[in-house]
Amino acid sequence: MKDNLPRYTMRINRILLDKLHYIAEYEGRTTNKELEQMIKHRIKEFEQYHGIIKNEIEE
Repeated sequence: MKDNLPRYTMRINRILLDKLHYIAEYEGRTTNKELEQMIKHRIKEFEQYHGIIKNEIEE
């Protein structure tokens, strides 16, 4: 089944990637879902300090 989620290729240091895999496994998530959680947390933190980021898709 094909989804409509956008794709993003990322280049990352091997040590950071290994640590991300470790954290994801510890939390019981896939690496992709762990990264998504980290991004959501960072966006929430940013918006609390700087204000809501407007997104045309959400409007």
